[in-house]
Amino acid sequence: MDEQKSYKNSFHITTLNESNIKVVKMRGIEISLIGDGDGTQVIHEKMEAGKKWAIVPDGEGYLEFFMLLSGEMTFKYKDTTRVITPGFSISNVNQTDTMLFISNTDCEFLYITSIPVFQHYAQSAAELEHMAISIEEKDGYTAHHCDNIKNMAILLADKLGLSSEQISIISYGAFFHDVGKVKIPLEILNKPGKLTKEEFEIMKKHTIYGAQLLRSLKNPLIDRAAVIVEQHHERWDGTGYPHGLKGEEIDIGAAIVSVVDSYDAITSDRVYQKRRSKEEAVEEIKRCRGTMYHPDVVDVFVKYVEEIDKLKK
Repeated sequence: MDEQKSYKNSFHITTLNESNIKVVKMRGIEISLIGDGDGTQVIHEKMEAGKKWAIVPDGEGYLEFFMLLSGEMTFKYKDTTRVITPGFSISNVNQTDTMLFISNTDCEFLYITSIPVFQHYAQSAAELEHMAISIEEKDGYTAHHCDNIKNMAILLADKLGLSSEQISIISYGAFFHDVGKVKIPLEILNKPGKLTKEEFEIMKKHTIYGAQLLRSLKNPLIDRAAVIVEQHHERWDGTGYPHGLKGEEIDIGAAIVSVVDSYDAITSDRVYQKRRSKEEAVEEIKRCRGTMYHPDVVDVFVKYVEEIDKLKK
């Protein structure tokens, strides 16, 4: 291995031979480990438009460096939101808050860290990809729906002024909110008519199953997203499931997913109902403000529904 000069005298980087470069691919993302030595890893990442990536605090005594090589991203950190272009870079020591990057176009960036993270990337990517494929194989509508919910939830969370860390967690919880349906029998999942009481009790378990699946990954960030998966059918008035939570007891991410989930469902063709118009969906959500849905979330949703609707595929 050939030694390279350190960056700002903080890194001692060794570059692997090209034949030893490790690559992890998942939908819309390609992560390559191009350097690994002396406790430091150099990672090159490609992302399609609409994907998100985060730098999450991880204790003390570490350093990270990020540089955007091509494309355009939205960068969120604490109270800062800005569009970044090639050449933008950040160097951090003992970061205390999550940095969120959302790709506005296809893009590439370089990430250098003194904490070995690539193996964790590889494992998490494989497990998340497996779950996404499982959803699609079980129910193609659910897979498409989950992508809509993720994009809508990110925008709504941003409009509500949530932190970059919260938005990152919400993006996972939103995309995987229905992952528990992989354990629901197909005859119930795809039943064209109304479910019986017994069938509905089985269907309701998808929230618990989904949370269990995410927690089984033993990833701190995704573990927090499991709360959203578990609670997204709770209702503001306490009549939801699985725990009958009420008002502020419900996680804000779950409250956001509840609203955009309903909007996407109402405006889409389902096996049990035909789609309704955007205007009808908005009126339905406004009618249920303060009963089914968090009042503040509904108010912001209604204000920005035109932007949110454009994200629907």
